[in-house]
Amino acid sequence: MSSPAPRDPLTLLAVSVTVLAWASAFIGIRAVGEDLSPGALALGRLAVGTAVLGALLTRRGWVAPTAGEWRLLAVCGIGWFGIYNVALNAAEQHLDAGTTAMLVNIGPVLIAVFAGLLLGEGFPRWLVIGLGVAFCGVLLIGFATRSAGADLLGVALCVVAAVTYAAGVVAQKPLLRRLPALQVTFTACAMGAVCCLPWAGVLVDELGTAPASSIAGTVYLGAVPTALAFSTWAYALRRMDAGRLGATTYLVPPIVVLLGWGLLDEVPPALAVVGGGVCLLGVALSRRRTRVRRPVPVPQEAGTSTV
Repeated sequence: MSSPAPRDPLTLLAVSVTVLAWASAFIGIRAVGEDLSPGALALGRLAVGTAVLGALLTRRGWVAPTAGEWRLLAVCGIGWFGIYNVALNAAEQHLDAGTTAMLVNIGPVLIAVFAGLLLGEGFPRWLVIGLGVAFCGVLLIGFATRSAGADLLGVALCVVAAVTYAAGVVAQKPLLRRLPALQVTFTACAMGAVCCLPWAGVLVDELGTAPASSIAGTVYLGAVPTALAFSTWAYALRRMDAGRLGATTYLVPPIVVLLGWGLLDEVPPALAVVGGGVCLLGVALSRRRTRVRRPVPVPQEAGTSTV
């Protein structure tokens, strides 16, 4: 049975925080990536995120995961937190922030497909229509913001990031039925950090020469887009279908384009603005709910009765 679209203000706030924080991450990675290599940046970000989440978790109880839940946590932690972060950081070494955001956001399409097939969410008509419209918007922005320096390796890394992102969301959804959202987020983040430990030496060396702005940027990426945003995401995912929530992340690319314009001096073409509008329209359509028509009662004729 599918979950309804969010109605309560807290869920809507959680979605908004997640979208804005994740959009800022693309800009932060682009800036910090000038001083930290992909693996080192991933480890630094996840280490900060794990520390923040761990501090918050100390005030909560621990629910022991089952063997099956540990397997799902591994998919989420190793895939979405570990591989995803390294691939995303590496992709932004080859592509600009806006183009990277467009390509990674084939993820919601994969989430909707995986959730429909594996989680029994099905394929509601308006969700499918909204995904199709929003994906057209992503294609428009990707076409408009393509850079001359784009290469196949960067595109391939974005695809890897999108696949691991989708797999992580679909693995996370069943976990939230029993396990606390904060515990799931902390455990997955810690698993991702462990996966990135081979870059520990590189991180120490690069932090020694990195400017204070890049160190602060790494802390920000760990505290806000990781610890805060993944927690608000889990909160919303507990209350929404994975496919419907994934569709809201189509709002990320147009925000990234605007932030890149203001902070990185990357002026978006007019077609990118049109694509952003199409993305917003797609998200709005995906949140519509098909109205179920109730049968009109037939008036009883005089002299008849029902038992």
